[in-house]
Amino acid sequence: MDKKKIVMFGSYVADLTGRAPHLPKAAETVFGDEFKMGPGGKGSNQAVAAFRAGADITVVTKIGKDVFGELFLDFYNNEGMATDHVLQDEEKGTGIALICVDEGTGQNQILVVPGACTNFTDADLEEMRSLLREADILLMQFEVNLDALEKVMRMAKEENVTVVLNPAPARDIGKDILAMCDIITPNEVEAEALSGVAVTGEKSARQACGVFHAMGIPHVIITMGKLGVFVSTPDGDRMVPARIVDAVDTTGAGDAFNGGFVAGIAEGMDMFGATEFGNVVASLSVQKFGTAPSMPHRAEIDKVFCRERE
Repeated sequence: MDKKKIVMFGSYVADLTGRAPHLPKAAETVFGDEFKMGPGGKGSNQAVAAFRAGADITVVTKIGKDVFGELFLDFYNNEGMATDHVLQDEEKGTGIALICVDEGTGQNQILVVPGACTNFTDADLEEMRSLLREADILLMQFEVNLDALEKVMRMAKEENVTVVLNPAPARDIGKDILAMCDIITPNEVEAEALSGVAVTGEKSARQACGVFHAMGIPHVIITMGKLGVFVSTPDGDRMVPARIVDAVDTTGAGDAFNGGFVAGIAEGMDMFGATEFGNVVASLSVQKFGTAPSMPHRAEIDKVFCRERE
C-alpha cells in the first residue's frame, strides 16, 4: 500500500511529569508519589504517534544545546526516527512542560515553556520548501512562533500539500491564516476560542463547524473527550463515538488522536475512518503513563481497530 508522505513542522519539549493524589490549587503544595522525565511537545508527540502507527513522517523541530535536547535525540534514535531536519538553537534552550497528573482521575495540569521551538527563523525555513515538494500532508500545531507557522502554511499551499492544523494550545490568530487549512482538528475549548461558539454537544459542534466552513476550511474535526468526535465535511457530518476505557494518564490524548488521524488519512481512509483510527490510538495511549512513550504501535492498534470494523 502506497502511503502519503507527511511532514510535521512543530514543537518538541521535554515532559517533566509528577503524579500526586490530587492536583494543586492556587498557592497549595502537594506531595507527589512519582516523577518521570520524557520526550514530549505536541508536534513531536503527534509525529511519534503517527510513526508508531505506520506513517511515513518527517519531523522538523528545534531544540537547544542542552540535556533536554540530548534526551530528544536519544529517544528518536531508539525509535528509529530520523533527525536530519532537527535544528539546534544557539540562543534558546529546549522547551519543557511541567505536568501534574491526578493519580485518581488521570486528569492533568500543564505549564509549557516552549523555548527553541518558538524561535524558528527565515534561515531555518529554507529547507521546508524542498521537503514540501516531496510531501503530501503537512501537520502543524500552535507551539511554534506564528510568523514561521504562517510562512510554512503558505509554502504548503503553493506546493499543493494538504494542510492539517491542530490549533493547540488555543491562540489568537487571523482568519486568513486559518483559511489555509484543509483540515482543522480543535478540541472543544479551542473550537470555542476560534469560532466563538461554546461547544457542549453535537448541536453546538455543528454550529462551530459552520463558522470554520465559512472561513474556507472544508474539513473540521472537533474532539470532545468522552462525548466523542464531531466530524464535518462537504459530504456530511456526524458524531463518532469515543472509546471509553480506564484512563491512567490523559496527558497527550489529543496528540495521540491527531497522530493516528493523520496516519489514517495518509493511508487513504476517509475523514470518518481516520477519526475512528485516531480514537483507537488515543484510547490505547491513555491506558499508559506518559506522552510519547505511551503511543501504541501498529500491531496493538490493529488488534482493536480491525476487530471493531469487522
